[in-house]
Amino acid sequence: MTERVHLVSLGCARNDVDSEELLARLEQGGFELTDDPGTATAIVVNTCGFIEAARKDSVDTLLAAADLKQDGSVKAVVAVGCMAERYGRELADALPEADAVLGFDVYPDIAERLRWITAGGSVEAHQPRDRRRLLPLAPTDRPAAAAQVVLPGHAPASGPRVLRKRAGPGPMAALKVASGCDRRCTFCAIPSFRGSYLSRPADELVAEARWLAGQGVKELFLVSENTSSYGKDLRLGPRALENLLADLAAVDGIEWIRVSYLQPAELRPGMIEGMVAIDKVVPYFDLSFQHAAPGVLRRMRRFGDPDSFLALLDQVRTLAPAAGVRSNVIVGFPGETESDFATLMQFASDARLDALGVFGYSDEEGTEAAGLPGKLPDEVIAERLETMSVLAQELCDQRAAERVGERVQVLVEEPDGTGRAAHQGPEVDGATRLTGPRAVGSLVHAVVVVAEGIDLIAAEAP
Repeated sequence: MTERVHLVSLGCARNDVDSEELLARLEQGGFELTDDPGTATAIVVNTCGFIEAARKDSVDTLLAAADLKQDGSVKAVVAVGCMAERYGRELADALPEADAVLGFDVYPDIAERLRWITAGGSVEAHQPRDRRRLLPLAPTDRPAAAAQVVLPGHAPASGPRVLRKRAGPGPMAALKVASGCDRRCTFCAIPSFRGSYLSRPADELVAEARWLAGQGVKELFLVSENTSSYGKDLRLGPRALENLLADLAAVDGIEWIRVSYLQPAELRPGMIEGMVAIDKVVPYFDLSFQHAAPGVLRRMRRFGDPDSFLALLDQVRTLAPAAGVRSNVIVGFPGETESDFATLMQFASDARLDALGVFGYSDEEGTEAAGLPGKLPDEVIAERLETMSVLAQELCDQRAAERVGERVQVLVEEPDGTGRAAHQGPEVDGATRLTGPRAVGSLVHAVVVVAEGIDLIAAEAP
């Protein structure tokens, strides 16, 4: 009897791409994929280990999956992904309901491992390694890529073979250009379990883009921990990202390319110009400011100040006046004074961002920030989080209202005409609803007629 597997993907778009690789490997390895966990032989949970709330969600999902084993259909529950990689044996000991905790290194053998586990076999829990100590590899020293397989109909017209199985329909798909990060921000644990920055070769990315276009994808959403670093480890030169974008733009069927996770300290004027010069690259800038007060940024091991950040935004808007700009900030970082917080508030007011995520600081195990002096009381962090969140909502609503009367292009994602304008990133930046149904995947030129918070209503342009 064919064994059936249900996969749950948690966390960010980078994790979603990993999940689609796992689905391809499992299907090629003989498993039948199912959307119904109740009929599965095994449930695989691709966990998120970024912050405490994400880890709690991962544990709750694993426990809910384990409950299904009582009904007799589910034989195994397996944890993979960032939380499994980060905690390994610690997670296995704390969560005996999971039958296995597997790290990134076993992904090429996931089908074989899962078949062994569902048959009652045991595997040693993943032992985390301190991947922060891994140095970027020179191209000649890079480990050989795992053997890739092509599922029926998954071979691109040319170039490297593609290992991916789309988890669902839709005209947008993430394209992971790299994994890991070479930056060492004091608050971030990602390099400790994702390792140093490792770019994917451009020909591999172009082949995957062609395959995605063949699946009906119109928008590529480029993701990594820091997309502005693309190609540095491969020694591709200062224009590596711009050259990749040009190659992707040449793929027939792809209409939009959206770049995410840009580091302001690495965003050269030439890079901005290169992005804007390529028609298919939408005018969208996801800039990770994190704060604006120079003292706080130094303690975060980041760089900048309000003047340099505002100058960067001026460069963007000079080249692309209708550009969408989003960012994230952390409030309550150790040592953040009332003056620092006021600086951040003023910067947010001056920046005119389309979207701003606000997070309250909390200690992350294994990070340098967890050992910094000057910790703020929880009630102070909560108060600043509330104050900043209210301001961010007001400012982003105001920015959306400024777009009334603006001509936009909308990628339709739902039959009722709901989609996103070019300045809106997937899931987090609001939506644009056309005044009438349209074909999913179509690009419609429209005029914004109403703003409802950060969401827009638009009528098709004459």
